[in-house]
Amino acid sequence: MSNKVTQDKINEIMSSSEYKVFHKIFGKQCIVVAELPSGFTVIGESACVDPTNYDETIGEEIAKQKIEEKLWELEGYKLQNELNN
Repeated sequence: MSNKVTQDKINEIMSSSEYKVFHKIFGKQCIVVAELPSGFTVIGESACVDPTNYDETIGEEIAKQKIEEKLWELEGYKLQNELNN
């Protein structure tokens, strides 16, 4: 068993996940919900201060980046538990 989480593993999870994207919540927020291959869900979000600056592409990209950051933590936690059992 490997003792590290890799970018390839994170990419595999991200590409195998299903996403629901909610744009322009209160005119300025994007929420993305990812259903991971295991069925577990992770939420990422982004927002701007002024609704006139809202960009759907940028909002979705930032929210997905936050999901990726959470995956690093979750996979690290999972690996730590596997290594200690």
